[in-house]
Amino acid sequence: MPRALVTGAAGFIGYFTSQRLLDEGYDVVGLDAMTDYYDVSLKQARLKRLASHKRFEFVQARVEDEGVLANILSRGVDVVIHLAAQAGVRFSIDAPRGYLESNIAGTFELLEAARHHPVKHLMIASTSSAYGANTDYPYRETMRADHQMSFYAATKKACEAMSHSYAHLYDIPTTCFRFFTVYGPWGRPDMALFKFTKAILEGAPIDVYNHGDMKRDFTYVEDLVERVVGLAGKAPVTGRAQAHDSLSPVAPWRVVNIGNGSPVALGDFIAAIETATGKTAEKNMLPMQAGDVPATWADTALLTELLGEGASTSVESGVARFVDWYRDFYSA
Repeated sequence: MPRALVTGAAGFIGYFTSQRLLDEGYDVVGLDAMTDYYDVSLKQARLKRLASHKRFEFVQARVEDEGVLANILSRGVDVVIHLAAQAGVRFSIDAPRGYLESNIAGTFELLEAARHHPVKHLMIASTSSAYGANTDYPYRETMRADHQMSFYAATKKACEAMSHSYAHLYDIPTTCFRFFTVYGPWGRPDMALFKFTKAILEGAPIDVYNHGDMKRDFTYVEDLVERVVGLAGKAPVTGRAQAHDSLSPVAPWRVVNIGNGSPVALGDFIAAIETATGKTAEKNMLPMQAGDVPATWADTALLTELLGEGASTSVESGVARFVDWYRDFYSA
């Protein structure tokens, strides 16, 4: 059986990734610190579902703790999917040290572990926020991304650069993913869909930033995980890349967008929640928040070239599935 390590396994994307790997026949080691950034009971509920699989092993620890990841890799791991991180653009303004420790120090520990205990493919989650102030849409992996707008985005971009250096120095096949606004059932309470749904069902107002003039490349979580797991067998090899490919000329390293490839206006996203809940939102219009960007849009040509066409869940369908899950989980 192939063996995978998923860091952040009790998290939103980590839960779905671990489940998909188990379905694909992997033995999975899931690591998570179970921090209280948001309701731990939600993480525990995800973890309980994973723990029902005989081929799932759970390790509770922080990625930044020295030696933890090295110990796991020393037992033999084929693929690492590194999702553990301190998330949230806005929270990084209030509590930046947590991002330094979890995102940068944690990724350093992983790179050191992979240096001494080689894996077939090291896969690291990054973010569309890495594109920062770029307004040349859609975002292509080969465009410059030098002007991050939040400390969260800066730490993720730093992790990309760190992983490239290790891929070059120690020949570690590495793929970095830039995720675009992932949503769906089991999502985090700090995400817009969760907050909007909760407020609308309770009859409370929702905060709409930039007076609603926002667009996001909303990506349904199971579509995203299908692509992540599909790329596990597509480890990059150092070589000459095509003009549109982000493959490094000096390392087995690549960055890949994972998005839906079609931005949706925030107003349309809210309308989908209203339809799913059967209620009308009371909107509190506000200016743009610090660190935010007005739009995201993924160019998915490289992803399609590597894997072919994949599933593309509509926002209406994806939002409805989330609302159904929310009502069931919270008896709302």
